[in-house]
Amino acid sequence: MEWYMYRYQNVPSSQLQRPRSAAADDLEGLLSRNSIVASSNVSSSLAAMEVARGSTSSSQSTHSSGDSHQPLLSPFVIRHGRRYLKDLPYPLPCDLPELQRQNLSTLLAVTAVGKPICTPRIKEIAPKKVLEIACGSAYWTSLAHEYLSGLGFTDVEFTGIDIVPMAADLNKQGVKWRFIQHDLRRFPLPFEDEEFDIVVCKDLGLVIPTGVPSQKALEEFIRCVRKGGDLECWDVDSVIRSLLPHPPPPLRHNQGDEDQCAKTATFLISPSTPFASCQNKYLQDASDWIQDAVEKRQLYTMPCSRILQLLLQETETLKDVDYRRVAIPLGEMRWEREMSGEKRPLKRRDSELAAKLKSGEDSILTEEQAALRSTALTVVIQFIESLEPLLKEVSGKNQEEWQRWWGWMMDDLLQQKGASSGECLELGAWWAEKI
Repeated sequence: MEWYMYRYQNVPSSQLQRPRSAAADDLEGLLSRNSIVASSNVSSSLAAMEVARGSTSSSQSTHSSGDSHQPLLSPFVIRHGRRYLKDLPYPLPCDLPELQRQNLSTLLAVTAVGKPICTPRIKEIAPKKVLEIACGSAYWTSLAHEYLSGLGFTDVEFTGIDIVPMAADLNKQGVKWRFIQHDLRRFPLPFEDEEFDIVVCKDLGLVIPTGVPSQKALEEFIRCVRKGGDLECWDVDSVIRSLLPHPPPPLRHNQGDEDQCAKTATFLISPSTPFASCQNKYLQDASDWIQDAVEKRQLYTMPCSRILQLLLQETETLKDVDYRRVAIPLGEMRWEREMSGEKRPLKRRDSELAAKLKSGEDSILTEEQAALRSTALTVVIQFIESLEPLLKEVSGKNQEEWQRWWGWMMDDLLQQKGASSGECLELGAWWAEKI
């Protein structure tokens, strides 16, 4: 997936290869298969918009009323050569490259956390109806279907809701699936009270405005969950921070979480986890610009620091609030070697290390761990690329200046391994039981 090659012409492509591994190939293979389906669905969706049909397919229905009807029928506008939602604060494009980035981000998060549904009460809930809010390509739904099927829940009905139909008809893949087209800023949502066993909202930091709208949205999501059911929120921070050396272990001890972090070479985040501003100059530039651009639209750049607070204040409707926040380094950090094997079992056995590492290399990461970090770096760079028009505006750079800055960044991150001072992608999952 050499998606970035055309952006940087001054360096031979052979010098810009990311670490390859079976794990990386698996990640990209999954995305390639999903992208083929998504591409077909995007084309059919555009055709539907052009003829202004009121609904998209037998598995999809449109809910709109009054003056909101026309935007739902013709929601797209072309800007800077990419397709966007018009008249909305959502800053990202709605096209195949961005769809692939979001799929990769979803797969990355599920791989880091270990599963697509985090509630420990999954067998008690025995879900039959699951709702994915802001479903996009519905890639999370396909992962959740596979996960629940593995637990013996093979008759689960999935519903996805979003402002535009970007998902394929998952019924053709053996998933009981329906899509509802609806503007998520308009309440109530077109569902009955307590209709679902599990409601999952993903990546809403760049969708729902801050303040009162986000509070109303949360209340509406809770309304749709049955008593005893589960509400889950997943999100990723838009800005990059650097993890300081030797972070202390979380005060809350959960052996399963710690084992997953050791397996993936990631770090659990707790209130005591020490962070500093991003140490890489280019990622710090991008983070500053992203902060300015996103806050102008009254959206969240760091939703991972807000979600727990929002859930905890719902004392009359939610209980047993819990979470798992994870920092995924964007490369091998200089100070990791100093961590003892007892505290952080990242190293492979000496015999395995000698057999698999190339001559002259001395990595403490397994191929799978290195692939996960490389994927995180890919997601970050693609995110910056998707926000290019906004970032050029807030940075004051013209096209030539931007291309020069972009080339320097790519050289630093991909050739000089510039993300080695603790730069991390922060993501998390939060869950609670409805009272």
